[in-house]
Amino acid sequence: METPSFFNASFTRRVALKRVAALSAALATVNMPAFGQAAGAGKGIGHDPNLLAKDIPWKLQLVEREMMIVTLLCDVIIPADEHGPAASKVGVPEFINEWVSAPYDAQIADLEVVRKGLEWFDAEANRRFGRDFPNASPEQHLEIVTDLVKEGTPAREQGFGYFEKIRFLTIGGYFSTPEGWKAIGYVGNVPMAEFPGPPPEVLKHLGLA
Repeated sequence: METPSFFNASFTRRVALKRVAALSAALATVNMPAFGQAAGAGKGIGHDPNLLAKDIPWKLQLVEREMMIVTLLCDVIIPADEHGPAASKVGVPEFINEWVSAPYDAQIADLEVVRKGLEWFDAEANRRFGRDFPNASPEQHLEIVTDLVKEGTPAREQGFGYFEKIRFLTIGGYFSTPEGWKAIGYVGNVPMAEFPGPPPEVLKHLGLA
């Protein structure tokens, strides 16, 4: 069986997420046994996850209603256009749920920020339109987000920190997918049939023309 690499089709977003999360946790501490401490040595989080498994080793934290808001926000941030599908169509909401559910300090902190943010979006929609965020219209979703990114608005002062975190995770998730790579013209480690050599302008700059 071929081992997945960062650039072949079998290396999925989910595998990438698990490898990055595990590596980040390992590098963040010198105490390597912290992944699975011996009995009586303090509370750990269990053994190293099996990174090739199709499931994740932790319980997903975002509930259905929260995922509804996450999905709507993802598609405001990256809607479908001529460059590719909307964020929700390539699994970005699921990526965010997996990320903020991980039992590492950074992800635990992200979960708190994202949860407070989702509450803020719900409250803001109710304040403006008399309905919660999932029941607001796409135009109303866009109105809130537009105010968030404008300097000096009350919405920006109150909710931009929450939105910034959700936007960061949305973009990170989207551009780790094949569809995201295609949208920015990234082809990865693809062999060339024939290497044409350095461009003439490069050779001239180096005095090798």
